[in-house]
Amino acid sequence: MRLLVLSDIHSNLAAFEAVLAHAGQFDKIWCLGDLVGYGPQPNECIERLKALPHICVAGNHDWAAINRLDVSAFNPDALRACLWTREQLIPSNWEFIESLPERLVEDSFSIVHGSPRHPIWEYITHPFVAAANFAHFDTTYCLFGHTHVPVIYAFTGSPRTCDALTLPLDKPRPIGEGRLLINPGGVGQPRDGDPRASYVILDMEKNTIEYRRVAYPVEETQRLMFSAGLPPRLAMRLSLGW
Repeated sequence: MRLLVLSDIHSNLAAFEAVLAHAGQFDKIWCLGDLVGYGPQPNECIERLKALPHICVAGNHDWAAINRLDVSAFNPDALRACLWTREQLIPSNWEFIESLPERLVEDSFSIVHGSPRHPIWEYITHPFVAAANFAHFDTTYCLFGHTHVPVIYAFTGSPRTCDALTLPLDKPRPIGEGRLLINPGGVGQPRDGDPRASYVILDMEKNTIEYRRVAYPVEETQRLMFSAGLPPRLAMRLSLGW
């Protein structure tokens, strides 16, 4: 089975469509949450995912959009976009988000948005945070998103540290048998200084992982954001991958 693993679409349909076109043939999407938030096309992104074979977990912006999460910790721009998204969601897509689980297990993979320890909200941004999270899932691998930064954390046996790895693009590599935390990066709002959408291809038969990036028409998403009255900073950051 060939899997398209992606996270943090954030209502950016142009980026999502670019990933789908670039990925080639795949059997199923594994989506790690935050379908909505920030961007201008929440319903369109949800409908696009629903039309494809997929599994999906909930992210913090998904829950925020359906008023299931306290948004007092959101920065002003994120809060404004969240409230705008809440007003846009049609009932069927609201119900779709309500149905998303916090965690899934597929074969040897745990699937969460934030972290296995706190699936909705915790950010895994440093090796010491990653190391502490290995005790919170039982599978060999865990897929997570939330930070919008592609990275792999490899378990070293220590509860205090682990190895942070970055793989070259467009080169399938054996996934190995060691325990890993795997972040595919962000589709709709990358934050690693590269504005291209980031995603992963998992080939379950060959047991390989491949990181990929694809450019998309950022200016189209920005135009729609400006037209919708979304915060300008959220639109401008897309050009910078920040």
